[in-house]
Amino acid sequence: MTTPNPLSRRLFLQRAAVGTLLATGGSTLLAACASGGGDENTGGGGASKTAENPFGVKAEDPLDVVIFKGGYGDDYAKFHESLYKEKFAASAIKHTGTTEITPQLQPRFNGGNPPDVIDNSGAKLLPVSTLASTNQLADLTPLFDAASIDDPNIKVKDSVEPITLEAAELNGKPLILNYVLTVYGLWYNKALFEKNGWQPAKTWAEFLTLCDTIQKAGIAPLAHQGKYPYYIGQVLLDMAVKHGGVEVIKAIDSLQPNAWMHPSIKAAAEALLELKKKGYILKGTEGLDHIQSQTAWNQGKAAFIPSGSWLENEQKPVAPKDFLTTVTYTPLLDGAKLPVDCTEIAAGEGFIVPEKAKNRAGGLEYLRLMLSKKGAGKFTELTGSPTVVKGAAEGLKLSPGAESSSALIKSGGENNWSTYFATWYAPMNDPLYAIVGELVADRITSDEFQKRAQKLADDTAKDPKTVKRTRS
Repeated sequence: MTTPNPLSRRLFLQRAAVGTLLATGGSTLLAACASGGGDENTGGGGASKTAENPFGVKAEDPLDVVIFKGGYGDDYAKFHESLYKEKFAASAIKHTGTTEITPQLQPRFNGGNPPDVIDNSGAKLLPVSTLASTNQLADLTPLFDAASIDDPNIKVKDSVEPITLEAAELNGKPLILNYVLTVYGLWYNKALFEKNGWQPAKTWAEFLTLCDTIQKAGIAPLAHQGKYPYYIGQVLLDMAVKHGGVEVIKAIDSLQPNAWMHPSIKAAAEALLELKKKGYILKGTEGLDHIQSQTAWNQGKAAFIPSGSWLENEQKPVAPKDFLTTVTYTPLLDGAKLPVDCTEIAAGEGFIVPEKAKNRAGGLEYLRLMLSKKGAGKFTELTGSPTVVKGAAEGLKLSPGAESSSALIKSGGENNWSTYFATWYAPMNDPLYAIVGELVADRITSDEFQKRAQKLADDTAKDPKTVKRTRS
């Protein structure tokens, strides 16, 4: 099995809740969905299929949209619905914004009356593996094979980042549209840097010099979300992948023997230890959660913090008005194979169209409109987060976070990379990053870190219950 389905940031932070869902509500959903329920329907459609209407949507058919109203809100969805209404004026659109995805939708799935399109996200998201195994999700192949809204000569699948197609597949078919493109990197206040004449560093030697300068100014060079060492772990992986090439992360994702013993992993681990030993990491950050550490960063107590591109939107309630949230690359270790201006990216915020939706054709068309530059650009304007649509943010007036994220995606190009072990082998994820936390706190050596990480990977590979996946 080679098809990845990347872990969204919120799913990572809320795995306990999701695990409970899969163990309890998910089983109920499985039983109900397997039994069918409700009358058979055609999924809408029935109108003539044309270049403008590739799924044969009937203009008068209503559209039922359910959106997870979390960190991104749901104003963007209302805009997408307006695009649908422009095209099908006779359609009545029902909009629901909620954080209670499973509590609200499980009865509808059980009754064979699900919505037409769902933003399936948050702590109470529907168990997509259960829905997929019981054939409750529409195959999105027609969507990706359809002509894009912006250019009839280009298919939708060619208008989006390649990671979109990778992240869409489950059980061998594209079943999920992961819409938001998350960019990982080091974040800083551009206003602070401009005031002091500082520039992000490209090499490790330059980074250490910059850290020394920042420290002498009375600011900690780096803070991190100590209670969630996943964040600083992304810095370790990014430096290791750029040093040794993408084969480093492919070997880790594939559970290859000695993948964690690679010299590039050791070099990156030693680099983080050096920051700790030189006193360049904010004191006490190991005991802070993501909001606490990020707030300290907003208060000017630290210059850099690692995170994904949700950071700007998440920190809006506490960030000063003149704070310019900006992302930059991690520095290159000596002998790096990849350029400095590439980074880790991931696709998240999964949209699904139920197989038994009354207007399944309308659900597919709604997703196609979302994947237009107009639809995607509006999402970025409203949320500050890039989408998977290529070039959708070009020419827009963006927030500093969105602008710098889009620029980093573009500069990295084909050298941007992704990882999947946290999703493929979820039970090893928390223990692995706990080991990262021990490393960054200088409680273990780089050698001990590698040995413990490798043993965890080896134990996972030996587990007969683990489905092994390989990246080519």
